[in-house]
Amino acid sequence: MFEYMTVQEAAKKWNLSERRVQKLCAENRIAGVVHLSRIWLIPQNAHKPVDGRKKENKIFPSL
Repeated sequence: MFEYMTVQEAAKKWNLSERRVQKLCAENRIAGVVHLSRIWLIPQNAHKPVDGRKKENKIFPSL
């Protein structure tokens, strides 16, 4: 059985805001997330997604 953490725990672990973690869950950017009513359950072993908003994290096709 998997162990899960809450949005609040993930936000603290990954140094993100709770709202940002909620958005990442809603966009399916975190593998294995479960949505129950108003609660997001995130697997304990989930990795912090790459921040696509930052230029250095984007992958550009070679020209």
